[in-house]
Amino acid sequence: MLETSARLLRLLSLLQTTREWTGPQLAERLGVSTRTVRKDVERLRELGYPVNAQPGVAGGYQLGAGARMPPLLLDDEEAVAVVVGLRTAAGGLEESSLRALTKLEHVLPARLRHRVTTLQAATVAAPDQRPPVDPALLTTIAAACRDHERLRFDYQRHDGTAARRDVEPHRLVHARRRWYLVGWDTTRTDWRTFRVDRMSLKTPNGPRFTPREAPHDDLAAYVTEGLTSAYQKVRATVRLHAPAEHFTEQLTTGWGAIEPVDDQSCLFHTASDSLEMLAFYLGLLQTDFDVIDPPELATHLDDLGHRYLRAARPR
Repeated sequence: MLETSARLLRLLSLLQTTREWTGPQLAERLGVSTRTVRKDVERLRELGYPVNAQPGVAGGYQLGAGARMPPLLLDDEEAVAVVVGLRTAAGGLEESSLRALTKLEHVLPARLRHRVTTLQAATVAAPDQRPPVDPALLTTIAAACRDHERLRFDYQRHDGTAARRDVEPHRLVHARRRWYLVGWDTTRTDWRTFRVDRMSLKTPNGPRFTPREAPHDDLAAYVTEGLTSAYQKVRATVRLHAPAEHFTEQLTTGWGAIEPVDDQSCLFHTASDSLEMLAFYLGLLQTDFDVIDPPELATHLDDLGHRYLRAARPR
């Protein structure tokens, strides 16, 4: 059986999870009786931690919101993950991450500090030039998702103009080093994805709503696919002078789709944001090809070819 002080810390750690524990469940985890669990809960309350309890023999216990933060209890793997995540934080949370990192590293055991330093020394983070996101904005949106409250905000479009939106928020998604909100646009009666750094919230929140079924089982994939299609303004089909099997390892996700034709050729359906980028991608395939569509791509390749020939010829 754990000593009282160690048992209280263990109990507090269990209560910090989002689930609700019954008395017998806690008793089994701690190796004590349900009576001892009730006494330990009272001790936590005396220390200032609000533990909510449901009446009954198997009443549930859950840690409520209090006037101060409870001590955060992490195992070794969790501590390393948090420190590394804070050190490489992106998306506008650098200042907040630095404050949390300073507190955590101050109490980090030497054995874990060495692991973190070793891992950090072997990694390099590229500088991020993206607009910062206010942590308070993220938490406000997350709370609206949790409480099923409508959000009203001004949204800055890609062309710089702004529009008022009324949205039933569903989930926040972090994709391609940005934060996005997936929600039901009540005006357009459809699902929409919004960049959080372009949102300017209006207070108070709107009325509560009944949650809808998500537009996709994998919201991360849903947002990523939407971002990809948004930049695919120019679509093309070319005939590659090689069998489809030749490109199995060359083509990464998002480049396009291969359609087998015969043993000597295949069709490549692809898209990009410009003719220039299409020409660049096709050049990377290192094989002969014919443009099927659009004709503007063939014209651009002709101009590009003449430019390269002039550069290759001695003056």
